[in-house]
Amino acid sequence: MEREPQKIREGYLVKKAIFNKWKPMWVTLLEDGIEFYKKKSDNSPKGMIPLKGSTITNHCQDFSKRMYVFKITTTKEQDHYFQASHQEERDAWVKDLKKAVKCIEDGQRFARKSTRRSIRLPDTINLSELYISMKDPDRGIRVLKLEKDKKVFNQCFTGTCVADWLISSKSVRNRQEALMLSTALLNEGHLHPANDVAKNAAEGLAETTLVDTSDALYYFPDSGFFCEENSSDDDAIPREEFRGIVVKQGCMRKQGHRRKNWKVRKFVLREDPAYLHYYDPASGDDDPCGAIHLRGCVVTAVEDMMDGKFTKA
Repeated sequence: MEREPQKIREGYLVKKAIFNKWKPMWVTLLEDGIEFYKKKSDNSPKGMIPLKGSTITNHCQDFSKRMYVFKITTTKEQDHYFQASHQEERDAWVKDLKKAVKCIEDGQRFARKSTRRSIRLPDTINLSELYISMKDPDRGIRVLKLEKDKKVFNQCFTGTCVADWLISSKSVRNRQEALMLSTALLNEGHLHPANDVAKNAAEGLAETTLVDTSDALYYFPDSGFFCEENSSDDDAIPREEFRGIVVKQGCMRKQGHRRKNWKVRKFVLREDPAYLHYYDPASGDDDPCGAIHLRGCVVTAVEDMMDGKFTKA
């Protein structure tokens, strides 16, 4: 019996369509190809791109107004362009795509690294529980806003901080064990490399892939990490609502005010001052469609819609 392809990654991306139009799509990466849907709830995909023999191109410069675009070129020399909402999202998609193509070539199943087999962790260590402790706002690793190489890295920390915390929390006995445990956390996706120093080490062949220096930066997944250029132009002063630090961004569906229909929008959450800006990802414009000043707002989690209305969670 032939098994179903494994689902590797999914999320909203903006796909280039005909006549140079771009449309938001719900994209699912499988072991053998990519399926894209008009909506997340659709049962049948709008199309499928086979990955066997395909070439993945990161840092695609074919479109001057659009950032974070990557390209899939199939064996039939057909180019498919996708745009992510930010650099880290694009890099994650490209990494998994390249690995999926390599697995097809080698006749292997797509699988994350097996940490316990590769570096022989003791059975007493629970990486998930350790990850939760590291994210504790009071006793965990302190996340910072750091500047490196003319870039600003928000919500991140250094490799040295990781090793220091593991030792101070008595999770390990010495620095060598701290590096081995840090490598395990990286392999399992509990830590992500933020800058080039950390990324180069993570993609290398060294036994320990975490760099124990203040030059290597890392972040927690879903922490709101964001990297931006640090402009030296003193005259480039943003409007007050754009002064806040970006803490999270990505695509979601938003209900309209008048027609009450739903459209995919890119959201950027900032703090101090707290604003939620939303953009049309299909247009590629830098100006937001709208903004929500969050001061004094009440945020309520809701469940699925029933008869056109939400039910509170």
